[in-house]
Amino acid sequence: MKNLLAGLLALPFIAFGQNYWQQRVEYKMDINFDVSTHNFSGNQELKYFNNSPDTLLKVYYHLYFNAFQPNSMMDVRSRNLPDPDGRVRDRIYYLEDNEIGFHKIESLTQDGKTLNFTIENTVLEVQLAKPILPGESTTFMMEFNSQVPKQIRRSGRDGREGISYSMSQWFPKMAEYDKSGWHAHPYIAREFFAPWGDYDVNITIDKDYVIGAGAVLQNPDEIGYGYTSEKVKRKGKTLTWKFKAENVHDFMWAADPDYTHTTAQVPEGPLLHFFYQTDTLAENWEELPDMTVKAFQYLNANFGKYPYDHFYVIQGGDGGMEYPMSTLITGHRSIKSLVGVTVHEALHSWYQGVLATNESYFAWMDEGFTSYASSRTMAHLYPNGNPRTQEGNYNGYFALASSGYEEPMSTHSDQYETNFAYGRAAYSKGAVSIAQLGYIIGEDALSRGLKRYFNEWKFKHPDKNDFVRVMEKESGLELDWYYDAWVNSTKTIDYGVDSLYSSNGKAMLALRRASQIPMPIDLTVTLNDGSAKYYYIPLGMMRGEKPAENSDDRVIASDWYWTHPTYQLELNIDMDQIQSIEIDPSMRMADVNRSNNLLTQ
Repeated sequence: MKNLLAGLLALPFIAFGQNYWQQRVEYKMDINFDVSTHNFSGNQELKYFNNSPDTLLKVYYHLYFNAFQPNSMMDVRSRNLPDPDGRVRDRIYYLEDNEIGFHKIESLTQDGKTLNFTIENTVLEVQLAKPILPGESTTFMMEFNSQVPKQIRRSGRDGREGISYSMSQWFPKMAEYDKSGWHAHPYIAREFFAPWGDYDVNITIDKDYVIGAGAVLQNPDEIGYGYTSEKVKRKGKTLTWKFKAENVHDFMWAADPDYTHTTAQVPEGPLLHFFYQTDTLAENWEELPDMTVKAFQYLNANFGKYPYDHFYVIQGGDGGMEYPMSTLITGHRSIKSLVGVTVHEALHSWYQGVLATNESYFAWMDEGFTSYASSRTMAHLYPNGNPRTQEGNYNGYFALASSGYEEPMSTHSDQYETNFAYGRAAYSKGAVSIAQLGYIIGEDALSRGLKRYFNEWKFKHPDKNDFVRVMEKESGLELDWYYDAWVNSTKTIDYGVDSLYSSNGKAMLALRRASQIPMPIDLTVTLNDGSAKYYYIPLGMMRGEKPAENSDDRVIASDWYWTHPTYQLELNIDMDQIQSIEIDPSMRMADVNRSNNLLTQ
């Protein structure tokens, strides 16, 4: 399957639609790493395929390590935020010369011709020697020297748990070019976007170090350490670890002398690898593989089948961070916390590693979808009888909506005015966007749609419209109204029961939309004998109704148009039969004021 995918990715994507295309890269890198100075030299060969209809006159590389220097954009931004990330704060500003990160480009050629380039903070701007025409490829050769910064954010050396090297976003990396042009965003705080391709990476390092990477080790017998948990005596001062990864958009690795390596096989799924220090709550890490196997089985069944043969869980980083086929997580945790962070970061392999939306503009499609799926998965692994698996995500959104700091989810990830607003928008409100969609279209259509979305758009960098169209096709309903409001604004939802009165002996119900976002309404009338009647009020611009979820005997009322703040509903029930009336008893609608949702008699 992977060789087929590689071939498809190298083509202009005619099979996926006349106007669909994406770029492709093939990296070959030889890295010589000096653990005494935390410096490394690299030779990089990059074959770049221009599958676009455009002629390219420039290219751009990311130089992420340059962010870890005093007065970098990341440093200044962090020192001027009202709520800086506690891991960053002003730490970059006080780095010494031997603690900063950097990339120095020693030479760069295109098909043998020397190139002119400039460096702007974390972006390398390259003037091409010859244009890259549509359908053509070119080869860049680069020599570079880099220094690993002190561990501050994601990447770095000597992390707080004693991991020697967390090597993420560590090499000069080609920026993404798509239908919107170049995405050469400076590294300010968060989120990454890059073209798919193949990586062939050789890392030469001190022989006492063990490397875990988001790639398949090619020479385990040669280095004396591969897919077993025992090390053997190694000859010489250094060893070269050889890795390959196919159809990924990044390559991460970590190194430490004290790593233990264990594996676990997911039935009909990937081989899971775990790298952790032997003194790091070993009993929890020994329990983690079995729980991760169960998690992957649930993920494959509910969100689409993981497409790679391996997944790597590596102790390192500064919390939890996703990379293709892998994650870096801190390991000093309780077993439930360790499982939780592993599940969350593993799910990113679905929504960031395989679907890979542009996180700068659609962070909620990664973080939010991942948070939604994580909550469901953890409820499966640790059932507690609470049917509201998304309750924490809803509470996070409600805190945002009432805070005064909310910004639209369409805001660029680096340009939120507070970290609080970014986090609650991307994670909490993003998760609610999915859970609430289940309320709008029904849980069955949502479940089918999530798997269809993954299967149709894996390896294709989908955006919001691609997701919405899948859900519209699966549900048969129009959904642009929902995403226009939920993503592009900070408007809220508030529906209430105004009054219950009698007309010609029958109960009449007056309802009110007290806030801006319109929604379809599920309404339950509980009678004095304990039975219930169900009413459904469609939203006119949905162009249809969701299927009945709790009773086929529901009453479908006339449409409620968004222009109308009030609505009258004839219940066709005697007044004295009614015990209570409730709007959305499932609590899936993110109503910011539920105090007016229930009327009792």
